[in-house]
Amino acid sequence: MIKHKIIVEPDIIKYPVITDKTTKNIENNSYCFKVTKKSNKDQIKATIEEIFNVKVKKINTLNMPHKVKTIGKFKGKTTQYKKAIIQLHPEYTIKLFDN
Repeated sequence: MIKHKIIVEPDIIKYPVITDKTTKNIENNSYCFKVTKKSNKDQIKATIEEIFNVKVKKINTLNMPHKVKTIGKFKGKTTQYKKAIIQLHPEYTIKLFDN
């Protein structure tokens, strides 16, 4: 099997997704990030490990669908994006919030 060199690009990770559900999952050492649509799991893993100095246990990715939004009489769609749910090994954490 041929191993390809994985290119680490910091701009693959756009920002963390902060919702009620994702803040509850932080207790389980699971973090959620919005990533570029063309990135794959290997690139996301290498980037997270380099930026935050952690070891990634598992990554799940999903393409979030459009949502229809109504403003007055006008209807439009939100942009479609890719979300990565990252599970870390138990001894590592990512500090997203300042206490």
